Amino acid sequence: MTAERAPAPARGGPAASGAPKAAPKPPDGPLPVRLLADRLLVLLDAESAERRSAGGILIPATAAVGKRLAWAHVVAAGDSVRQVSLGERVLFDPEDRAEVEIGGQTYVLLRERNVHGVAEAPGGRESTGMYL
Repeated sequence: MTAERAPAPARGGPAASGAPKAAPKPPDGPLPVRLLADRLLVLLDAESAERRSAGGILIPATAAVGKRLAWAHVVAAGDSVRQVSLGERVLFDPEDRAEVEIGGQTYVLLRERNVHGVAEAPGGRESTGMYL
């Protein structure tokens, strides 16, 4: 018997082929922490950590390039959080954050008021057919 080999990925990874970037891997079970009040625990998107210039130069997240917001996925929320749900993708200012490591994974701790927006799920909003 011969083992079949999977096709080799395109050079440059998924970004080079135009495929959307995968969401970060959420924890496999409940986190060993209970958040209080309006706190959110989020997992940064891979694209928020580092970027590449058009010429392929790696730009670290710490590079000073004006005010740039970051996207992250909510993995835990406190009891007083009202407008954000688990699993949603949120937009926030990376300067207003605190990082914590749990189980070898780095998370970002935010307050709900520091979230600037929540991404809409693809195909999430139905049109009513009405004009304003």
